Amino acid sequence: MSNKILEVQNIKVNVTKLNDNDYICISNFGKYKERNSKSDDIIRNWLRNRITLEFLGT
Repeated sequence: MSNKILEVQNIKVNVTKLNDNDYICISNFGKYKERNSKSDDIIRNWLRNRITLEFLGT
């Protein structure tokens, strides 16, 4: 398992490589989205979105 940090539009994003697959940390994006909200609330709302659920189902 190896870890990297990428910077995308001034946001530091953790990337972990495991078994030749890359995984990004979505909580890093949640922190950037709205500074007054908790990142877990942002992610929770994102996962309730119908379009997100359809995407994850494919």
